[in-house]
Amino acid sequence: AAAEPPLRWESRCRQQLRHLQDGARIAARLPPRLEGRWVSTGCEVRPGPEFLTRSYLFYSNRLFKAYQFYYWDPSCHDPSYTLVIKGKLRLRQASWITRGATEADYHLHKVGIVFHSQKAMQEVASWINQTSSEGCSGFLPPGRSWAPGALYELLSAKTERDCTAALGFTMHELSLVRVEKHYQPLLQPQQSGNHLVEELYLGDIHTDWVERLHYRPTGYQRPMQSAVHHVHPCPACGIIYRADEHHPPILPARAQLPMQLSGSWVSTHCEVRPAVLFLTRYFIFHGHNHTWEGYYYHYSDPLCKQPTFTIYASGHYTQGIPSSKVRGGTELAFKVTQARVTPMDQVTVMMLNSSEPGSCGLTSSWSAGVEQDITPTNGCLALGIRLPHNEYELFKTEQDTRDRSLLYIGERPTDGSSPDSPDKRPTSYQAPLIQCAGAPEEFSKYVSLKYLGKKDASGNEALKPLPVAFLFFIALLFLRWD
Repeated sequence: AAAEPPLRWESRCRQQLRHLQDGARIAARLPPRLEGRWVSTGCEVRPGPEFLTRSYLFYSNRLFKAYQFYYWDPSCHDPSYTLVIKGKLRLRQASWITRGATEADYHLHKVGIVFHSQKAMQEVASWINQTSSEGCSGFLPPGRSWAPGALYELLSAKTERDCTAALGFTMHELSLVRVEKHYQPLLQPQQSGNHLVEELYLGDIHTDWVERLHYRPTGYQRPMQSAVHHVHPCPACGIIYRADEHHPPILPARAQLPMQLSGSWVSTHCEVRPAVLFLTRYFIFHGHNHTWEGYYYHYSDPLCKQPTFTIYASGHYTQGIPSSKVRGGTELAFKVTQARVTPMDQVTVMMLNSSEPGSCGLTSSWSAGVEQDITPTNGCLALGIRLPHNEYELFKTEQDTRDRSLLYIGERPTDGSSPDSPDKRPTSYQAPLIQCAGAPEEFSKYVSLKYLGKKDASGNEALKPLPVAFLFFIALLFLRWD
């Protein structure tokens, strides 16, 4: 693949961006249908870090039974303990904060825990005995021997006992729900047609351990897929589907890939972040001199069809070192030295033109579709961009089941701040980027959204003005740059 000409690589990157802006023929029903089994498609990393897989079963009578399988390792090969969660879920109205999502209420009936080793039992018991209320202080007596398969009750609605806080456990993820359907082309050459894929997006987990217990999500975590309608091939799906609390899924151990950043990487889908943020990302890393370029395409809708503004940023990065905190991750430091902004709709133009003089480009000079350098004003206060700027990052590369290279970049702090100090370095990841160009391609030609835009009557590409809710204008005032 490395021998392919740069233009073909560039075409691939543009094709992926166009595919995303077209919405990739995604359908999202409101309210969503949840009945059935939903499973993780691989090992998931939550802030902490926590390594887990999930298997959730929703019944037609609103009851649900959920398994969360926790592990010691980032391959989800060595199980630690399993949570068995039973409760009831009631879908409510469409979310007025996160477009495309449905809000829900849930009630937990029972939460039980099964330990998979003596070590796991001792560790969890010590957490609960040290940090829980009086009713949980004797959850497990010290020195209690591990009993394989024994289920211990952590929470009971009947007895009003709740010993889950020490684990950082909540099911607030169920308070924000979205189901997406799309069709995957069949991979076998002899087959024609498409294969239905259903994805379940549940609310995000707060990056701050203290905050996660009462945080109400406004973004999503990595989606689960329908056990019936999932992407093929998915080796992990079947393993997780067949698992239970006595037989946790053991995924194949994965060899850690060397960090090969050089080349171009692009989002695989429209990404949703906390605080009403929809975006796609496109990065170019130049390994020979450790410089990078990033394009952040922001939108006002969950299908990334209505652009609001684009940020181009560039700078340099350090040599990576293995993370001591997140096994399988690589720590890097990035410096952002330059940035440019292109407003794409009138709401953003109005906001930038009303910003404080000298705080974001030339005063009152913004217009839709016209890029402006914000380096001379040391960034853009209205968009939360400061220049120059350091960020302490966590990266990971993997290969998917089709041998495509994936890049995971550290999850942004939920509170909208920046990881601008080593203690704020992420311990979990954002949605993966897929490699669309190899190392030989070193183009820095601006991949503008105008390239992807509509054409006017004369055949010239035109910027289409988009109606945006007043709510989004308010939200823009609180955005923090990713």
